Amino acid sequence: MRVCVYCGSLPGDDPRFAATARAFGAAVARAGYGVVYGGGRVGLMGALADAALAAGGEVIGVIPQRLTEMEIAHRRLTDLRVVATMHERKALMAELADAFVALPGGFGTFEEYFEIVTWVQLGLADAPCLLANIAGYFDGLLALIDGALAKGFVTKRNRAIVEAFSTVEGVLRRLAEVRPHDGASF
Repeated sequence: MRVCVYCGSLPGDDPRFAATARAFGAAVARAGYGVVYGGGRVGLMGALADAALAAGGEVIGVIPQRLTEMEIAHRRLTDLRVVATMHERKALMAELADAFVALPGGFGTFEEYFEIVTWVQLGLADAPCLLANIAGYFDGLLALIDGALAKGFVTKRNRAIVEAFSTVEGVLRRLAEVRPHDGASF
């Protein structure tokens, strides 16, 4: 099984974010799962990948050519796939993964996570979409989603797609319930 992880190319302002990325990367590898992520070696992305690699895990990075310098492509991965566009990146990451997890991050993390949530909503993919809500990082985002539910723009069924956990252990317990499949069904 492989877990796609979306997370920041910056470390954020709280040391718990990088600590969580390292703990999660190592735990995923120890559980025998592969990691699929954005391919960078900086910020939370680098912390995640380095920890998974140090724990003996498979780590596949998918990065658009244009971002190989910006996000500083990680050259020590099990597999680094350089693609032409962000669209190709997201499609390949979805194809390679059985579950999706967002750690703290910025606009890219939000956009990539919500695209897969939308694909699950539309039936284009069938996989868990988990938020690692470390230190309450995603509280505002969860309030926004719940507000959209309250205003009738998100159904209860679709609200359930976004699963939030306040600890790495909670995310890992949920991942243990996932059965591998053949990726997204575009």
